[in-house]
Amino acid sequence: MQQLYYPSELAKEKMTKWVNTATASDLNYFGRFIQTLVNYQEQITHYFIARYTSGFVKGFNSRVKVLKRRCYGLSNTIKLFQRLLLDTIGMFRFAPNMTDF
Repeated sequence: MQQLYYPSELAKEKMTKWVNTATASDLNYFGRFIQTLVNYQEQITHYFIARYTSGFVKGFNSRVKVLKRRCYGLSNTIKLFQRLLLDTIGMFRFAPNMTDF
């Protein structure tokens, strides 16, 4: 009878197999990466349960930080938030036919 694996258990098994293979090889380039992988293995394998990431939030925060740098010295907060809206959803809201831009 075939044993059923949860996605995180399967990921943990495959990561352990890779770590063992990389450690046994003559390559010594993976030392820090393997240590990080072992230290955070539980958190990394939780990704495989639902496959959610915080990529969108990090990207949005990066956009806001760039905007803050571009608008340095802007004294009107309303203008800052208008610029934020324009930079994030402006093309979809105000120029929906310009999808290739």
